[in-house]
Amino acid sequence: MASPPLFFLIFLSVVSAVKLPLSPFSHYTDQLPNNDPYLALRRLADSSIARAQQLKQPSSIKPNEDPLYASSAAVKSPLTPKSYGGYSVSLSFGTPSQTIPFVFDTGSSLVWFPCTSRYLCSGCNFPGLEPTRITRFVPKDSSSSRVIGCQNPKCKFLFGSNVKCRGCDPNTRNCTVACPPYILQYGLGSTAGILLSEKLNFAELTVPDFVIGCSILSTRQPAGIAGFGRGPESLPSQMNLKRFSHCLVSRRFDDTKVSTDLDLDTGSGHKTGSKTPGLSYTPFRNNPNVSNSAFLEYYYLNLRRIFVGSKRVKIPYKFLAPGPDGNGGSIVDSGSTFTFMERPVFELVAEAFATQMSNYSREKELEKITGLGPCFNISGEGSVTVPELTFEFKGGAKMELPLSNYFTLVGSIDNVCLTVVSDNPDSTAGGRRGPAIILGSFQQQNYHVEYDLENDRFGFARKKCSP
Repeated sequence: MASPPLFFLIFLSVVSAVKLPLSPFSHYTDQLPNNDPYLALRRLADSSIARAQQLKQPSSIKPNEDPLYASSAAVKSPLTPKSYGGYSVSLSFGTPSQTIPFVFDTGSSLVWFPCTSRYLCSGCNFPGLEPTRITRFVPKDSSSSRVIGCQNPKCKFLFGSNVKCRGCDPNTRNCTVACPPYILQYGLGSTAGILLSEKLNFAELTVPDFVIGCSILSTRQPAGIAGFGRGPESLPSQMNLKRFSHCLVSRRFDDTKVSTDLDLDTGSGHKTGSKTPGLSYTPFRNNPNVSNSAFLEYYYLNLRRIFVGSKRVKIPYKFLAPGPDGNGGSIVDSGSTFTFMERPVFELVAEAFATQMSNYSREKELEKITGLGPCFNISGEGSVTVPELTFEFKGGAKMELPLSNYFTLVGSIDNVCLTVVSDNPDSTAGGRRGPAIILGSFQQQNYHVEYDLENDRFGFARKKCSP
């Protein structure tokens, strides 16, 4: 790879939108004995909780040390569901292009891929996904790969203005020292590597000088992450997107070959302030101004009320709005499978369901096995009545979830469980930290969801998502 150029120029796009296939991403259920549904749900619940804990107490990104655009009407990419609970999108980088699958993640910002033929992944020995089968990007095979220098302004995307360039004379711009390595945490996994400048290639569009993480070592990360958060290193920020949207297909936590489009809108195809017909909108909430910069990457929502059936659950305001310390409030996160609620909020919601479904027997043992709850036995019932779960946002927009988005059959047709998770009561002994409610991808199935970045609002509408 050649020496890093000192400055990068980003040219304005004349492309209106990009469409990418979005599909469910998987590796968990294939490794379970006899595809045990109880253990599968347990792992999904545990991973959702681990993800929530990481989002609530994020570690800052830290160094591992003391141009041409073609005209087009749309750019799309397939978005596909996978058995572990996430969604996958394939992106192409380099010259010539190398296509890599990524996990679609609105809760983080860096885009990174498994990198070099020597990429190592600890804890990735999943049946059917041996480390040798992980798709890697090979920089030496791309003529456009450049290591980002420490004095390059884009090095500050991750490390801020206080990045230390050891061995560089601060009075000269001719330093050839590379930007420091990064280390990132993702719930149960982690990754480490260096920053590259590369070409991001779509069918009708090329984005030059795109900052991409070249990860060399990871733990439990068999695929890269496509960060769609609010940080400057995210894909939406680097492409200067006006909005992006998706419709997540319903999943059975398997590897069904289905996908829908992830739409990336650069803005030339719509009027400023225009709304997508049929969508309900609510403004994004301002991110809390706290010392941990990771909180600035999240998409905070103005969740005002939660209803179970016709009953409003009386959630204390401190959980609905982030305080000056960053604790409380709600965010939306495609990287979380099940919606997370802090224990006091979860208990109020769970109690509302238990009260309104008291004619069904509780399955406490099943709750222990799966990590979900409340669970109910519905055997012998000619018809089952389940109260609706509704989230109401600022401006009156209501997300009235279909039953399949918040209850699931478990093991047989006799048992159902609420697919909302919370942490262990002991884990909250030290007090609240971070967002109190995290809206996960399971609850977003069969919704057209739009992140309108230009107008700083969140739009949604129920829709049957199909290829």
